Amino acid sequence: MTKQYRPWRTQPQARRFRMIPVRFLLPNLITLLAVCSGVTAIRLGIEGRFELAAGAVIVATVLDAMDGRIARLLKGASRFGAELDSLADFVNFGVTPAVLIYLWSLQDLKNLGWIAALALAIACALRLARFNVMLDDPDAPSWSKAFFTGIPAPAGALLAISPMYLGFLGLVDGHAIAPVVLPWVALVAFGMISRLPTYSGKTMTRRIPREWVLPLLAGLVFSLVLLIAFPWTLMLLASIAYVISLPYAWKSWKRHKADDDLKNLMRAESVTTKGKPQDAEKPA
Repeated sequence: MTKQYRPWRTQPQARRFRMIPVRFLLPNLITLLAVCSGVTAIRLGIEGRFELAAGAVIVATVLDAMDGRIARLLKGASRFGAELDSLADFVNFGVTPAVLIYLWSLQDLKNLGWIAALALAIACALRLARFNVMLDDPDAPSWSKAFFTGIPAPAGALLAISPMYLGFLGLVDGHAIAPVVLPWVALVAFGMISRLPTYSGKTMTRRIPREWVLPLLAGLVFSLVLLIAFPWTLMLLASIAYVISLPYAWKSWKRHKADDDLKNLMRAESVTTKGKPQDAEKPA
């Protein structure tokens, strides 16, 4: 029996998938762990274990801060990782805090409370979409990397659930202060989609003076100890400090913008002066 000719078997088959370096996997794994922490926070909130739920949101925030830096350190940044990180941020800092603050307090306001929770989640989605679009702006000045436009999603999530910190300290009852929590959540949602400049912290990755290394390490260790010993007091103070920093960030942004406008104006005047023909000398 003659063997049937099959031409597709005579040609080398191309690999269906490309080999991916391992360094691309670690940042994405951290992002997925952040999603696990954020979704677990929803489950804990449904079960009424709000302190553990808020702790899970904090863990998701720490993991979110780590994945991008590790990706840049390992040179493992990719378009896939960027899209995954954006979707994870919406779940962790849009959906999760909205559900938690609704279950803890806003549900007493019925539909009005649910609308405020929806506004927080929608504001987070819009803020992330605008952030992704602004990344492709080639005309952005170098100093703009030190600022975000609007409150970033992780900070917005921690601010939105900050009334829960007061409850964990035994100072307030979530159901009793629902009429106060509602405008606070609405204000945080508005801050996320606003044009308010806020500090980004991206420029903190630069080199630091050698004499600041030990004090910085000591401060980080001390902050970690305080977070473990007095988590809700520290988180409340951090929230207050962040709110206080907002007007300073706005003033700093205005100063940079004014300096940039002045430089552009001087550059334009210089070009105009060079391009202007010299007046011919008049005969005596």
